[in-house]
Amino acid sequence: MSWLRRFFAFCYDFVVGDDWRAAAAVVAALFATYLVSAAGVPSWWILPGAVVVVLPLTLWRAARRRR
Repeated sequence: MSWLRRFFAFCYDFVVGDDWRAAAAVVAALFATYLVSAAGVPSWWILPGAVVVVLPLTLWRAARRRR
C-alpha cells in the first residue's frame, strides 16, 4: 500500500505543486473550454487566455513571498 500512497503524493505534488490556486485556475479553464466547445463555439482561445492571466499573477505572488 505504500507505493500507492507515494504515487498519489507524487501526482498531487506534480499537479498542484507550490500554488494550489494555479492548479484550480487550470481546472477551471479546462472546464470552461469544455462548456464553450459543447455549445458549439470555438474555444481554442480560453486556455491561452487563462495562461496570460494566471501566469503573471502566480509570478507576482511568488516574488512577493520571496521578499
